Amino acid sequence: MSYARVRCVGLVGVTGHVVQVEADLAPGLPTVAITGLPDTALHEARDRVRAAVVNSGRVWPNRRITINLLPATLPKQGSGFDLAIAVAVLGSAGELPLAPLDQVVLLGELGLDGTVRPVRGALPMVAAVARTGHHRVIVPFGNATEAGMIPGVRIHAVRTLRQLADFLTDGIPLPDPPQAASASCTPTPDLADLAGQGLGRRALEVAAAGGHHLALLGPPGAGKSMLAERLPSVLPELPDDAAMEVTSLHSIAGLLPPEGQLIRRPPFQAPHHTATVSALIGGGTGLARPGAVSLAHRGVLLLDEAPEFNRNVLDALRQPLEHGRVRLARSRGTAEYPARIQLVLAANPCPCAKPSGDVSCDCTPLARRRYLGRLSGPLLDRVDIQVTVRPVRAAELTEEFAGGEPSAVVAARVATARAAAVERWSSLGRRSNAEMPGPVLRRPPWRLPGTDIRELRARLDRGSLSARGFDRVLRLAWTIADLDGRERPDAEDIREAIGLRTGEAL
Repeated sequence: MSYARVRCVGLVGVTGHVVQVEADLAPGLPTVAITGLPDTALHEARDRVRAAVVNSGRVWPNRRITINLLPATLPKQGSGFDLAIAVAVLGSAGELPLAPLDQVVLLGELGLDGTVRPVRGALPMVAAVARTGHHRVIVPFGNATEAGMIPGVRIHAVRTLRQLADFLTDGIPLPDPPQAASASCTPTPDLADLAGQGLGRRALEVAAAGGHHLALLGPPGAGKSMLAERLPSVLPELPDDAAMEVTSLHSIAGLLPPEGQLIRRPPFQAPHHTATVSALIGGGTGLARPGAVSLAHRGVLLLDEAPEFNRNVLDALRQPLEHGRVRLARSRGTAEYPARIQLVLAANPCPCAKPSGDVSCDCTPLARRRYLGRLSGPLLDRVDIQVTVRPVRAAELTEEFAGGEPSAVVAARVATARAAAVERWSSLGRRSNAEMPGPVLRRPPWRLPGTDIRELRARLDRGSLSARGFDRVLRLAWTIADLDGRERPDAEDIREAIGLRTGEAL
């Protein structure tokens, strides 16, 4: 036999595609040719696979070897095809019987000694296998727990190429994958640690309840970063579909926790202000990799000291904030990643960042305007809540019980408000107030009475609010009503929403 075929999986973005790995042996000068749009890592598989086969006690065929990856129009990247290529070559040479691999998919990178090493993206790969109707996958032992998260697929784990060869030739059974370890409880920051900041707490609670973006402005040491870091602690756990999305993205990035559990807590990303556009949005050679905005999908992206970020980096967020997805076009193809985040911006009022009222601050009014002007108008217009936090007073910091409500208490109110929003909007395919299109809120049956939105209309006519800002105030008002247990917003909710939107809240 000089031809063999096995199955593997390739990833484009977060979408997996089953790939046929064909191997053909022909007379001629010994060489290995790989076709089917392989990247550099796949081209280098020729040498890795040859060494792994020889060091596993098998004979490498001394013939002209052609390896084809179908469909040929799909870009292939990474080292996860190594195991399938080795088995296809040995099968075409008659070294291994391939009948036991009927309807089985192979994943794994090979070391030169024949060890099968784990690969990134095993979770979305196995999910793609399940969608195509295959029910058995052979994966590296290091990916077995992760792959076992997908129901309806039987996982076999291998440590070496020799172990897989013994299974095919002698029927020695492959070991079952290890059981998933119980998830470790990592302590998370709690709102009880924060002294004072009643307005900041209210803004954080409204943001969490409605999925709104948040900007915190104020002097250093006021608690902006502490507030932002505690936003995930009041968000509800992710439902199954969202948890699978988030876990798949972290699998592609190689950031899954060692216990191999679905990520249930909303993720939190806080890139340094020197981050590039590629680091924040995604990029890289070949097919683009996910950036921080996608790793924060269904969670929180904090840009601390936001004016220190490059303006091009900040403005690159505008499209993901609007559409909830990142589409990255590169020469080798286009990758698309989900990026539905809650953005939190934290900024000092001036470059020197001296405490409020410090006489040593010599920043001019022009310098202050230029500093905050690095946050462009179009970006801030997409941020629903914009509040200025005040310095903490001595009494708030030193009294016997300085902290406020703990995160668990706030999280319970947030969960109730979110449940009300889901019940109201689920028939329209939405889960939170922040996701609702403005035109829907301005039409019956959701349109509010003219007497309740009189002030909002006046601000739009005066130009102090944009049309986008008008809609975002309406969304905030619905969230405030949900938190207070009312079915519809009233004039007071609109007034509070305007204050949170414009920074006029007290």
